[in-house]
Amino acid sequence: MNTIRNFCIIAHIDHGKSTLADRLLELTKTVSARDFQNQVLDDMDIERERGITIKSHAIQMDYQHEGKKFTLNLIDTPGHVDFSYEVSRSIAACEGALLVVDATQGIQAQTISNLYQALENDLTIIPILNKIDMPAAMPDDVKDQIVDLLGCEREEILEVSAKTGLGVDAVLEAIIFRVPAPKGDSSAPLQALIFDSVFNPFRGIIAYFRIFNGELKKGDLVKFFATDKEYYADEIGILRLTAEPRTIVRSGDVGYIISGIKAAREVKVGDTITHVEDPCLKPIDGFEDVKPMVFAGIYPVDADDYEELRASIEKLQLNDASLTFIPESSAALGFGFRCGFLGLLHMEIVQERLDREFDMDVITTVPNVSYTVYTNKGEVFDVHNPSGLPDANYIDHIEEPYIIAQIISRSEYVGSIMTLCIDKRGILKNQTYLTSDKVEIVFEMPLGEIVFDFYDKLKSISKGYASFDYHPCDYKPSRLAKLDILLNGEPVDALSTLTHADNAYDFGRKMCEKLKELIPRQQYDVAIQAAIGAKIIARETVKALRKDVTAKCYGGDITRKRKLLEKQKKGKKRMRQVGNVEIPQSAFLAVLKLD
Repeated sequence: MNTIRNFCIIAHIDHGKSTLADRLLELTKTVSARDFQNQVLDDMDIERERGITIKSHAIQMDYQHEGKKFTLNLIDTPGHVDFSYEVSRSIAACEGALLVVDATQGIQAQTISNLYQALENDLTIIPILNKIDMPAAMPDDVKDQIVDLLGCEREEILEVSAKTGLGVDAVLEAIIFRVPAPKGDSSAPLQALIFDSVFNPFRGIIAYFRIFNGELKKGDLVKFFATDKEYYADEIGILRLTAEPRTIVRSGDVGYIISGIKAAREVKVGDTITHVEDPCLKPIDGFEDVKPMVFAGIYPVDADDYEELRASIEKLQLNDASLTFIPESSAALGFGFRCGFLGLLHMEIVQERLDREFDMDVITTVPNVSYTVYTNKGEVFDVHNPSGLPDANYIDHIEEPYIIAQIISRSEYVGSIMTLCIDKRGILKNQTYLTSDKVEIVFEMPLGEIVFDFYDKLKSISKGYASFDYHPCDYKPSRLAKLDILLNGEPVDALSTLTHADNAYDFGRKMCEKLKELIPRQQYDVAIQAAIGAKIIARETVKALRKDVTAKCYGGDITRKRKLLEKQKKGKKRMRQVGNVEIPQSAFLAVLKLD
């Protein structure tokens, strides 16, 4: 165990984590020149296209140092806040972390929140200054920031260019000398933490684990703590670029287990694996439960695909444990699922993965949060969907969830951040200067206000510097109004939203204008209306496609034209009664981008 080192790479988006991982794999000759490609660990098409890491990836490397062979287990992590749950899982399986900071950008939002997570888990931090070869690099200034943040010595910060490979060998030496070897007892009962899992259509579910105590042999009878189910370890091994089978995996190692599990609900990320004969007494502390921020309905385009969609979401959940879902139904869209996401990017990625990996065409409804409704009769219930809200005359009051939002930013952006938070009904609780130019602002805000575009706006006004973290506090009464969208007098429940009474008029008007652009023209006029209860607050009309029926009436009496126009009007009226307006998927998505 003295020659094993488990470490992860944490950083803000685009600071060079995947590039540094590429260089480490090249230096240790884990990847041959023939197999090498940029972002070698990012194996999803979406990751390559967008240039972002969505999944954390584990890989084992061998490194010879002064005649001694070391085994290095690397876990590369995402940088975007919507995938912070992946980071927490990687951190739980490691003893050390490489903190990568871009020499041209300095310390940014996610750097700080990922660092705090690593420090909470007592990880050894190795600070790395990347992109040192760039003309815009500011090594001295950024080193000062790192020293301020970590309290380390300037000499401890490694200067690296992951693109050219400069200084990467020093990183490998630092991992060997600074990161502690895993602690654990090989003779103790087996204790292994599942930190990820994937679905393979031929082998069933493959679980990735890190052994803290004991050892696991091929063919052992093991049980999973949370589900209390027992399995034989049909195949175990370690994670290279491809999975490599082994007959035994020992304490401190990171590996995988295949035991022919077919049902997705039998594997929980964060669970503990132990032997049936000699079980450990208590499970390893997994990572904290995920808290979805955004809820949205996902419905199959074809109602017959409902069961297939359920199976697809379950398989996706194995690979992305931060996705939560429960069944629900809608008058407009039929049966589907109400899913919980960590943010709008997460929602977009899940939708795209359903399409690419499982070939599922889905419709996503407007995202929202859950509310508590108190009726006149003293009943209390939770509403996850505006269509589940009773009529206004039965409601005594509605309470909405509030959060404590913690924003860390540069001091020059404080004014615009405060304006944004106050516009979103936030109440300032605290303001602290962490360093001369870094400030922490704490706001109490309604969760419903941050669902749509709060994070995007925060990033743009702070030029990407503001980091945003939150935790729920409690529910508070609020003046909320249910805004319905009617097409030809018929409400479309998938477009209903609960919004604050003061914002309802503006929001309704903008939605009508947006839908007018997106709904294709029909043979008849389509009325788009926004209503609160029985009161219409905004209206737009999609004009009919006109056919010039009077073209053949040249000359003669005007009544001939009138007669034809009246006849056409009756036809249009009849058409409107039986006509069905299809709402394109872009209309549901456009609501998210309303400014």
